[in-house]
Amino acid sequence: MNVGIIYFIVIVIANTIGAISGMGGGVLIKPIFDLIDSHSVAEISFYSSSAVLTMAIVSSYKQVKSGVKIDWSFAIQISFGSILGGILGNKLFEKILSFYPQGREVQLLQILLTILTLLLSFFYSKGYWKNFEVKQFYWKVISGLLLGFLASLLGIGGGPINVALLMFLFNTPIKLATVYSILTILLSQFSKVVTILLTANLERYDLNILFFIIPAAIIGGFLGAYLSKRMPEKKVNTLFQVVIISVLLLNIYNAFKIY
Repeated sequence: MNVGIIYFIVIVIANTIGAISGMGGGVLIKPIFDLIDSHSVAEISFYSSSAVLTMAIVSSYKQVKSGVKIDWSFAIQISFGSILGGILGNKLFEKILSFYPQGREVQLLQILLTILTLLLSFFYSKGYWKNFEVKQFYWKVISGLLLGFLASLLGIGGGPINVALLMFLFNTPIKLATVYSILTILLSQFSKVVTILLTANLERYDLNILFFIIPAAIIGGFLGAYLSKRMPEKKVNTLFQVVIISVLLLNIYNAFKIY
C-alpha cells in the first residue's frame, strides 16, 4: 500500500482522537510514523507538525463556532508563550539534528521525553496530585512557553502534558482544558512550521506527502470537534487515559527497536 494512503488513514484516526481528548493527533501520529519508518526523523517531525497544525485550526474553528465559552485573556496569555516556545523548540531540534544527522539519537531523545510526559500526565489523570488555581499572568505565559517548547521539540503537539498542566495549575475542567490545549497546539505548531518553511532546506522533505496529510488532518479535526461536543467529561477523561497507555507502550517499543 502507498505510504501516503497509510499516512492518510493514520492521521484521520489520530486527529479524531486527538481533537476529542485535547492531546492533538501528534501524540499518536509521531510514534506510528516512527514505527512505519518510511521517512527520516526530520521529515516525520515536519509531517506530524503539519497534520497537528491543520487539525488544530479546524478543531479551534469548530469549537468557537459551536459556542464554547473561552476566556480569551487566559487563552492569549497561554498562546503567547506557546508561540515563543514553538520557535525555541524547533531551534533546539535543528541544533541536535546538526550534531546527529542520521537522526537516531534525536529520535531516541524524543521518545524518552515523550514517555516522561506521558507518565506524568497519566499519574495526574488518576488523581494523585491536587490541583492549584494560580492567577498570575506570568504563570500562564511560562506554562505556554513550556508547552510550546515541548510540542515543537517532540513533534507530537504536546497534548498529553498540555491538558494535565492546564488542569493542574489553573484548575481548568477537562473539556475546557482540551479547548485551550488545542489553541496552544495550533500556535506552537504554526510557529514551528513557519520557521521550517522560512529557514530550513525544503529539499529534504517530500512535499507530495502533504497532499495526503492535509485532507486527512481536516477530516480528523472536524470529526474530533463534532464528537468532543457530545462526549461527557468522564468519557473524555477515560479516553485520555487509554490513549496515554497505548502511546506509552508504542513509544517503549520504538525505543527498544532503535536501541
